[in-house]
Amino acid sequence: MKTVLVPTAPHELMDPTLQTAIALARRFGSYVEGFSLRPPLAEIVSVDMVMGLTWAADERADEEAEVQARETFQSFMDAAGLARDAGQGEGPRWRWHADAPAGDEFVGAWARIFDVTVVGRPTQSATGPRMATLEAVLFEGGRPALIAPPRARDTIGETIVVAWNGSTETAHVVGMGMGLLARAKRVHVLTVESGMVPGPSGEALARALQRHGLPVEQVHIGPEKRNAGEAILDYAESVGCDLLFKGAYTQSRIRQMIFGGATSHILANATIPVFMAH
Repeated sequence: MKTVLVPTAPHELMDPTLQTAIALARRFGSYVEGFSLRPPLAEIVSVDMVMGLTWAADERADEEAEVQARETFQSFMDAAGLARDAGQGEGPRWRWHADAPAGDEFVGAWARIFDVTVVGRPTQSATGPRMATLEAVLFEGGRPALIAPPRARDTIGETIVVAWNGSTETAHVVGMGMGLLARAKRVHVLTVESGMVPGPSGEALARALQRHGLPVEQVHIGPEKRNAGEAILDYAESVGCDLLFKGAYTQSRIRQMIFGGATSHILANATIPVFMAH
């Protein structure tokens, strides 16, 4: 987790998102890069004065959004005592990526060269983080996302719960998160009977992680009235988890939207940071 990307936008959860990124940077001595995440400019052809004025207004709004995002990011980094980046060095440091193009396409592409991208937990609010940003990271970036909760935690990654369901997606999360697992004080491999797919058992994963010298215990939750997402969050809270590992969308996104699923429930309700990959 030595390189951390933070899309910065004027949404209501930007503060805990930046605080979560800073906590991760302090834990790993990471380089943190921010850029302005904003909607693409309207594609307007100036055929008359009215259209021309509209285009100019859009350009001004885009420039103002970039300035606001930069000032927000910089003020948080400075207040946290992170040094400005001057090339390779030790300790947490930051840099602002100027002139990043607007739109989520850039997020998905640029995330490919970072160890993790930190985003706010998506909300239904027009002023909150957008699901499209998270999905661009997960499906286009090929790297993990760290989803910040609505309120930042004092610690991150000391007690990790791996929500194991036997899937390829969760295997990706474990593989990409070995640096986090190696620094954890406690690792819980959690399986929920109603949430498993064909694949290795939780016991098998726990044994594999123990071979890395990790402090792992395995827990299985039997059939209950709760869905898998509820059971995962309840267990995480009961053990003082400060980071949840979760594979993203073992079921299709469409099925999760219609019928629900563990990913959808966790994205809607998690109050802890969630380390997620597809």
